[in-house]
Amino acid sequence: MTQANVLRARERSFAWGAGVVPHLMGIVNVTPDSFSDGGLHLDAAAAIDHGERCAREGAVILDVGGESTRPGAARVPDREQVARVQPVVRALAARHAVSIDTTRAAVARAALEAGACMVNDVSGGTEEPGIVDVAAEAGAALVLMHRRFAPGDDRWSTEHDPRRATADVVAEVRDWLAARVDDAVRRGMPRDRVAIDPGIGFGKDVAQNVELIGRLGEFASLGVPVLVGASRKSFLGALAGEPDPARRDPASVIAAMAAAARGAAILRAHAVGLHANALAEANALAEARKSTHAPSADMDGACVWRGWPPW
Repeated sequence: MTQANVLRARERSFAWGAGVVPHLMGIVNVTPDSFSDGGLHLDAAAAIDHGERCAREGAVILDVGGESTRPGAARVPDREQVARVQPVVRALAARHAVSIDTTRAAVARAALEAGACMVNDVSGGTEEPGIVDVAAEAGAALVLMHRRFAPGDDRWSTEHDPRRATADVVAEVRDWLAARVDDAVRRGMPRDRVAIDPGIGFGKDVAQNVELIGRLGEFASLGVPVLVGASRKSFLGALAGEPDPARRDPASVIAAMAAAARGAAILRAHAVGLHANALAEANALAEARKSTHAPSADMDGACVWRGWPPW
């Protein structure tokens, strides 16, 4: 078996690569306006309870955010973000690995001071480049995500937007992320503390989101772990015919498993338990196949994923 790599995050570490089951990241939105669960966990106590529930269901990382990044979302001042997330981070970080979902250096710093071990920046370090320095100085991990537009300029994946036209969305996103990783390393961030996220839904249309997941393996050339967050997003609603984000969990699990089959190291999810069950089932089937030496082959013309799962 190929030796696994490690993503380091302060005193914590997360194995990734061949032979490793993807890690689950539970979403803890301390916001009134997130697209799926806005307002449900705005109260700190409710957010903490939700984070603990995600952990019980199988999340090894809890991603806490105080500002919605949905299309059209209003920006939240740093001070308000800190007031929302800091008590939640402090409580959860006492027992779990916590990531802070923010593009703001001051918010990241406050969360790291409260015990977070990871910074998840949906702007890829472009909105406030100093956020890279904050993460590096704290010894935290840094997730760099690709997005084409800030929330105020973005549209839902199901809406037409001529600005999205590109000859090859995977090459565009991969090359952009490669440049962001190189920039972070130049600024002092060790490469073994950097992860990337292709930004499913952020400035991409339905077909582009599907292509990014389908060709996720092409991001392996960057040599860092890949996080995928497709949970409940509008492109899944279009594919499944489900307008209600809260009812898109079955589609979310399928998208996550497709990403896992193509090398995703971290899966960001709302319904953690369903994702954990799916990963456990895939792992059990893989072990059963190994013990019986069953071949991976097409049966009755059905299409199966050869080599699934990859761990």
